[in-house]
Amino acid sequence: MARKEALVNDLKDERVPPAIQWTTDHVSDWIEDLGFPQYKPCFTTNQIDGRKLIEIEASAFPNIGITDFEHIKIIAKSIRDLLLLEEPDWTRSISIPPRSDLGMYLEKKSQRGKIINVMTYQQFLLEHKNAKWQPPLANHCLLLPHDPPPAEITQS
Repeated sequence: MARKEALVNDLKDERVPPAIQWTTDHVSDWIEDLGFPQYKPCFTTNQIDGRKLIEIEASAFPNIGITDFEHIKIIAKSIRDLLLLEEPDWTRSISIPPRSDLGMYLEKKSQRGKIINVMTYQQFLLEHKNAKWQPPLANHCLLLPHDPPPAEITQS
């Protein structure tokens, strides 16, 4: 029941792209409407639904059967537009946090689980006020201690 309520709340929220709730059939119909009916099986066979669209990267397209580079560029751009994601800024410093609130929410929603399934965008904003992007590795930029070099042995 809570999952259905979260779904309805997200569908009512204009800030959340409805595509994250799409089934595999919705995604394959969308790819056909985009002008690429030959790729429907690529999406259905790989069970790509709206939540998986969030995580799929252009570099993964050849693995699912999309190899035409021009098609890859068009589909990747269309997914970003569909999910209201900003285009990557390739000149941005890697030290700057890369995510907007919506981007961080979509990143969370791309995962599965009881808590994430019932999470709404509004709840995410309340629970993650002023959330800062965290690198995926806990030891990011930490200098690890090391043993000092062994003392030199002097012979007399």
